[in-house]
Amino acid sequence: MKIALPDTQGRLSDYHLTGTPIAKAVLPANPARIVYSAAHVVADPFTANDPSGRAAVDWEKTMEFRRYLAGLGLGIAEAMDTAQRGMGLDWPGALELIRRTRAEVPEALVGNGCGTDHLDPAEAKTLDDVIRAYLEQVEAIQSLGGRIVLMASRALARVATSPDDYLHVYAKVLAACDQPVILHWLGEMFDPALAGYWGAPDFPQALETVLAVIEQNLAKVDGIKMSLLDKDKEITLRRRLPEGVKMYTGDDFNYPELIEGDDQGFSHALLGIFDPLAPAAAYAVSRLAEGDTAGFRATLDPTVPLARTIFRAPTQYYKTGVVFLAWLNGFQDHFIMLNGHQAMRPLPYFTEIFRQSDACGLLRDPDLAVSRMKSLLGLYGA
Repeated sequence: MKIALPDTQGRLSDYHLTGTPIAKAVLPANPARIVYSAAHVVADPFTANDPSGRAAVDWEKTMEFRRYLAGLGLGIAEAMDTAQRGMGLDWPGALELIRRTRAEVPEALVGNGCGTDHLDPAEAKTLDDVIRAYLEQVEAIQSLGGRIVLMASRALARVATSPDDYLHVYAKVLAACDQPVILHWLGEMFDPALAGYWGAPDFPQALETVLAVIEQNLAKVDGIKMSLLDKDKEITLRRRLPEGVKMYTGDDFNYPELIEGDDQGFSHALLGIFDPLAPAAAYAVSRLAEGDTAGFRATLDPTVPLARTIFRAPTQYYKTGVVFLAWLNGFQDHFIMLNGHQAMRPLPYFTEIFRQSDACGLLRDPDLAVSRMKSLLGLYGA
């Protein structure tokens, strides 16, 4: 099977598909690694709302994708940045998403993003403003029986003036949590408004603050998701975590090595890339359970070039690649996104994702993928 793909000057050349779809595997209740897929949302393409207005979600298709993830045995990280949280999906929409996922897949392992995104950072004047905002979301999520992923706060980054401010806010918020939470250290490559988070401009100082937050609130912390796209920083923190506190890698560039681990430990996973890579994630971790480390790496290593393309700078627009691949694979009938984000990447980005997805067996129906790729090329005049 082949398709003519354009280069950056519009010149067409034939690309011959070579990939074989990855074999299906379902993770058991106690897998070798805990794996959360941070799931995207499907926009309603027929809404009359302007892209810059209130988000309109296709709830049935959005929930259908979550049922698919749960069917693979994957956990779901709900209402995270992959769901365009704060980039199209507001807090009321996020809470509705959390409520629906709880109702649709009640037995699934689900962590729910909890932040302060309903508080305009420009309106935050004091630490108490940030605490109140966090606690509003904590209460709303816990009233639904949901577990919490405590997201970084743009408002806190704006008003905090020292590491002690972070210690104070996190102590207050964690005290209100009824189950241990997953903390989230999100780097500024994902959200420039989070520059200097934890009250320090450099990693060594920020690391000490994070460890202090964890150690002072140990009973309330299940683990921490680290999204700095730097494996050495993650390993440094992982080796210093108190016993029983898990590292959940959020490194969409180096996940195979980090999940495999070393003689001093390993990372679990809470990854946006495990939305498009869901079948590869399930199959690879199933190989780890069998002691087949080579099979684990043989499955995930070939996906890294694709992940690096999807998450290339400006990294915050990686959701466009995630939804594009969901469309190619038939999980939704269109390539329309909240806030019009389907337009946030150029055509060569999409053609490269197509090639790389085929190469690592992630086009589950190659005929459908080719047909849809041709329709996109036609839209661009290719």
